Amino acid sequence: MKVRHHLVDQMRPGARVGIGTWVRNRRLVLPFAVVLACFTAEVHAVEEGPSGGSGIAFHHPSVLGHEIPGLSFRVFVARETEGVDTEDLDKPQSDTALQTVIRAFSYLNQHRQDYPRFDDAVSKRMLERVIIEQSVHNHEGKIFPFLVVRTVDPGRVRLLISASSMKEKGYVGQAEQFASVLAREFQWVVSKAETGHKPKAVSAQRDLRHTDIRSDRDIRSLSSEERVRLLQQLFETYLWTVDDQRSLEGQSYYEVGGTALIQPSQPDSTTKFYDLRVREALLKIVRDSSFLDHLPLAVTNLLNGNIWNVAFVKIGQRDWATRTRVLSAEKAVLVGDLGKLIQPAAILINLHRTAVPDDPFYSETRPLPMGALSTDQLASVIAKEIQHNLVEKSQTGHVAQDALTAPE
Repeated sequence: MKVRHHLVDQMRPGARVGIGTWVRNRRLVLPFAVVLACFTAEVHAVEEGPSGGSGIAFHHPSVLGHEIPGLSFRVFVARETEGVDTEDLDKPQSDTALQTVIRAFSYLNQHRQDYPRFDDAVSKRMLERVIIEQSVHNHEGKIFPFLVVRTVDPGRVRLLISASSMKEKGYVGQAEQFASVLAREFQWVVSKAETGHKPKAVSAQRDLRHTDIRSDRDIRSLSSEERVRLLQQLFETYLWTVDDQRSLEGQSYYEVGGTALIQPSQPDSTTKFYDLRVREALLKIVRDSSFLDHLPLAVTNLLNGNIWNVAFVKIGQRDWATRTRVLSAEKAVLVGDLGKLIQPAAILINLHRTAVPDDPFYSETRPLPMGALSTDQLASVIAKEIQHNLVEKSQTGHVAQDALTAPE
């Protein structure tokens, strides 16, 4: 009998949980036979206590968790998986899968400089624990090789790993090979840890009056760290990184460097993933002095209020990879304490499209779709789109195109 992974998400203090326990509508349902069974483990609630912390304290010796040298989180094995023969893995294979996961994490920890998202997650203690399960499902019953789930502790998540998927794909006993796959999953660890249970509504009003914008001259005099801080302030008040239509809701996404579409675990996962990707790229543009030297309009226009939206979109009926749209003069807004009149622009990246030969970034992105670009590639694409098109394109043309190319 399988234990759903949701078992570790919502429990009441003092509950006694057996192998046959199921969670329904956030309430524990204990079959009578399970209550009488002796194979039970006392579990403390995953609720926020006086200290603001949360987590499950397992007291059964078999579920104390397995340490990984140098890392703060432990690897737990679901009772259905640990030492239990199943149609998918026998006991030796189950033990080997556990050791593979531990060795893979050790490998990532030893090579943290090569895996920035893993390093970021570990440095910020985003991962509360790792749980190996026989099979991993989301709340809709869909099967996944990995799944990242939030805890009640803000900024901390759990990573679920499917032992069956590891066996099917040949990763059991292949720690270094599995490590590279595991590292990619940390894009979701970071994304879910940095976004709350409820994403900020895209339609929320911008705080135009209190938006801190600078003149181009001031921007060029700022240090790299000052430009980064200014951009981060704009993320909170003015510069949105999700499109207003939320056109990526329920859409599939790409792994970096890949062309195969991957189904998201949640309807908003793709939106959050590319929100994070865009922010990483924009931070690189303002941080890296080479952009200020070679593509200065990209840096200044991100920080002077001329751009108020940079986002991935899905617009299937158009074949462009990127597009710049500027508000018409009658829709101009007053920004900042001094009330500067601005016709702000949106920089859109078409998720599934590839660059064409006349795009300034064609040579460095082909043959990948825009959604599969690395952070460095994406930063270059956005910067070149701003540098070449923000000022040169006709505002009348942009406004006319809005009606034709709005996401469905």
